[in-house]
Amino acid sequence: MTAEQVLSDPAHDGAPAPEPAIPVATVARLLRHAVVSPSAERLETVSPFTGGIAASLPLSDEHDVEAAFAMARRAQRVWAARSVRDRARVLLRFHDLVLDRQSEGLDLAQLETGKARRDAFEELVDCAINARHYARRGPAMLASKRHLGVFPTLTETVQHHHPKGVVGIIAPWNYPITLAVTDALPALLAGNAVVLRPDIQTTVTALWAVDLLREAGVPEGILPVVIGPGSRLGPWVIERADYVMFTGSTPVGREVAKRTGERLVGCSLELGGKNALIVRSDADIERSAEIAERACFANSGQLCIGIERLYVHEDVADEFLAAFLRRVEALRLKPGVGWGADMGSLVSAKQRDAVVRHIEDAVAKGAEVLTGGRARPDIGPFYVEPTVLRGVTPDMLACQEETFGPVTSVYTFRTDDEAITLANDSIYGLNASVLTRDTRTGRAMARRIQAGTVNVNEAYGATWGSTGAPMGGMKASGLGRRHGSEGLMKYTESQTVSVQRLVGLGAQFGRSDEQWAGHLTTVVRAMKKAGVR
Repeated sequence: MTAEQVLSDPAHDGAPAPEPAIPVATVARLLRHAVVSPSAERLETVSPFTGGIAASLPLSDEHDVEAAFAMARRAQRVWAARSVRDRARVLLRFHDLVLDRQSEGLDLAQLETGKARRDAFEELVDCAINARHYARRGPAMLASKRHLGVFPTLTETVQHHHPKGVVGIIAPWNYPITLAVTDALPALLAGNAVVLRPDIQTTVTALWAVDLLREAGVPEGILPVVIGPGSRLGPWVIERADYVMFTGSTPVGREVAKRTGERLVGCSLELGGKNALIVRSDADIERSAEIAERACFANSGQLCIGIERLYVHEDVADEFLAAFLRRVEALRLKPGVGWGADMGSLVSAKQRDAVVRHIEDAVAKGAEVLTGGRARPDIGPFYVEPTVLRGVTPDMLACQEETFGPVTSVYTFRTDDEAITLANDSIYGLNASVLTRDTRTGRAMARRIQAGTVNVNEAYGATWGSTGAPMGGMKASGLGRRHGSEGLMKYTESQTVSVQRLVGLGAQFGRSDEQWAGHLTTVVRAMKKAGVR
């Protein structure tokens, strides 16, 4: 049964319902944070490890979305009245709870996504790091700031930051802890309420994180959750939100931008990627192979900042491929909750079929499979082997389209300029990597690559984990940034308040407009000479 089928499916008539992978009591406990009608239609999600039922969830309707926003607006006024440092203390308590209760969160993330536990742990730690960063740094960013007035000492100008109001977050399934919650943390710190629409497949994991936020001190009504497919709930959320944070595909991101633009509300969009990794001739081969393996197959390739294009200098291509393929072929594919797997399952039959279609299309048009290339139903219903292709050409789906699975293509280059040109030959510009012993050259190359984040001698974690710096995409990879000051201030409205003392801006002291203009010209010249900014 797929995630689009409801419990009333005739196949269940007269037969006992199969036991869901996630305990019913756990789901019931967490659903108290969702806004759903008592008589709501229900939907079964699929456990990727087995193809069985993960959970049975009630679906929110438009009235529920309206109720969630009304609740959030009422609660937001009280929440915004609390001090920023008080709100920051909530984030610090949440930081500790995430680490203390990680076992249940990791279990839920694995059961709903099929990912390896090491990938689930990566996003759980990321959640804690983001909470700590904004709790420690956010209050200073949000503090009112004095600016130089039009006339020094005579004009007092102060900038204030007000919350947007109610932020709508539409989150994907691939990182249900990180992408459902870490975008909410700065929004909450800034004094906003948040209505969260997690992907239906990973709703329970998102509710677990919301449950910890409530325990940490987020008041009732500040973070309601609505449940349902994005195609159904997304427009209702966008129509009511004062700001929208969306993570997902570029085509859907364009629709979000269109809808928010019509309403003249802001949005931040982290969209697709076809990310490139460059291996220079001077790179440490073994280290490069290890980095590339993680870059391509973390989260089974279902990672927007993962690597799908490998550009290797022709002088070291054979040596690199031998080391890289050795590592890829040693990856352990092991279904089930717990440690021990290097790569998990794809999330669904739809995702598996899309990945297989890219592989088969490439092979049919002449590409060579260096390793992998097959679905593995003997391991689990949605598993696909980690796959490395060579000879991929522009007419193949795997060349330009985002595969979003465990597939990478290998190319060679001769010069740094050629490598940069190849890396930039994409509509996307999300993430990239340069591997080299010459870090000075690596930095220079990084600046020429059209991507929002570029890592030198790492894959994606160095930039992503630097939460004080912004993260986001260029070109068709999105608008706006998460992390850093941009990731916080986007959830605020800036207000400038100026107080003019003694002398006004109009003509003074009985002078004519012409005389006053001449006086101001002298003053402005003097200010430049005095070094006034």
